[in-house]
Amino acid sequence: MPSDPYAARILVIGAGSRGNQYAEAVKEVPNSIVAAIAEPIELKRKNFCKKWIWPEQEPAAEQEFDDWHQFVQYEKTRRKRAAAGESVEPGVEVAFICILDELHVEAITALAPLGLHIMSEKPLATTLKDCLKIYSSLCPDGPQSQPSTIFGIGHVLRYSPHNMLLRELLLEDQVIGEIISIEHTEPVGWWHFAHSYVRGNWRKESTSAPSLLTKSCHDIDFLLWLLCSSPPRSNLPPHLPSTLASTGRLTYLHKARKPIAAGSATNCLSCPIESACTYSAKRIYLEKHLKAGNTSWPVIIVNPDIEDLYATQGLPAAETALLKSLAENYDDATPKSEVERRPWFGRCVWECDNDVCDDQVVTLTWDDDSLPPGQSAGGDENAITSDGGEGGDVLKGRMAKTAIFHMIAYTEAQCQRRGRVYGTKGEIAYDSKTISVYDFASGEVKVHQPHQPGGGHGGGDAGLVRQFVNAVEAVRNGMAVQEAQKSFIGCSLEEIVRSHAVVFAAEEARGGGKVVEWREWWKREVEEKMKL
Repeated sequence: MPSDPYAARILVIGAGSRGNQYAEAVKEVPNSIVAAIAEPIELKRKNFCKKWIWPEQEPAAEQEFDDWHQFVQYEKTRRKRAAAGESVEPGVEVAFICILDELHVEAITALAPLGLHIMSEKPLATTLKDCLKIYSSLCPDGPQSQPSTIFGIGHVLRYSPHNMLLRELLLEDQVIGEIISIEHTEPVGWWHFAHSYVRGNWRKESTSAPSLLTKSCHDIDFLLWLLCSSPPRSNLPPHLPSTLASTGRLTYLHKARKPIAAGSATNCLSCPIESACTYSAKRIYLEKHLKAGNTSWPVIIVNPDIEDLYATQGLPAAETALLKSLAENYDDATPKSEVERRPWFGRCVWECDNDVCDDQVVTLTWDDDSLPPGQSAGGDENAITSDGGEGGDVLKGRMAKTAIFHMIAYTEAQCQRRGRVYGTKGEIAYDSKTISVYDFASGEVKVHQPHQPGGGHGGGDAGLVRQFVNAVEAVRNGMAVQEAQKSFIGCSLEEIVRSHAVVFAAEEARGGGKVVEWREWWKREVEEKMKL
């Protein structure tokens, strides 16, 4: 597309499903364009360019890069040329990080010195150490300093109309009074879990990360957004958790559960019970998706050529290519490094090397946390005071409470979150489409049906991109970075790190069979290590 000199110019790093989804969202946002792509797979890179950057001709050199390393070298050279007075092509001011989770840390820390505004797909990184490395790269003067650029994370649940209304009802309107407890469930979806967390890239903790991080870190962030972060337009300190605990395991899709009738088969296409198996790869990818006309996710993840083959040569050619990919397998002679290097989408789900949890519960608790003297949460005459009486508001939004999160793989619903919030004056039930408020005093139920804009995560993908671009635009127009970060992104870099840290603390609790004291853990694992 032609260059707009007034638009925020965006580099997308990674032309996979997330890179394309964010590029699609950029298309709907004024004052922004996808200006360049960094992607090592040539076919994916060329397809991305044709779709989002320059559909009618070949892209220029500054619009496509083999990877982010090549971009960094190019950008350093471009800036040197500009400093020498040479006329140079326009650069980018924004980078979207849409590569594999374990690659985020190297890319972000390399881009940070360039002063670009950065938005990263979740999770931030796969270890706490790498999260802190990113934190340090963006705040080189220490955690008490502020980043000099906008930083966003793919915690898209914050940005859907549904969840924004839910938070408004809970924190601003306080329709159920003070929150006492919340139960929140993420139903992953039976075949989605098999695709991504049994056969796919996120199947092993050692090569990726725990599923609580790779799948559910934005659910943990969602809970902290509701129960920990201050309401909009508030400068109050966060109400931090007191303790957290977790239980979970891989319960079903492992070798001990393999049906006897499957025998020694390790691949669906050679299995005697394939046609009757719920988890047949042929059934999931060919029958459920490709033959229904779906050539995008998850089929395109199995074979990136499928989309073009289907469009140019039809279903038979696409089917042949898909089945060839599904037939790929490994045996005892295959080096472990080769097995772990890539996904195996035709592999028997009971013969994979997966080990991440398919059923996990995290419990967080908060204690009463009075505001410091002289600080007020607002003028609610019924707010509870520190001595249990009424008429003050030092505990408004800061009462003791509990959150229970459940991630479960074996569900009909796919990522359609649901939950209940219990308050002092009522109760809220929510799913991905409606919010039902029950009032204790009147006995009435009010049902809200928030706008469903379409797109990923109930409009959350587009909402995040829109807010991020708005923040960049505000900085371009003179707003301070910290103010724009709060006003448009709605969370600080510290909050981003905190929500990831809660995941790592929960995993420590699960692995050690213990309850973690949050403030002690944060001081030991974050504050003290950041000082180093």
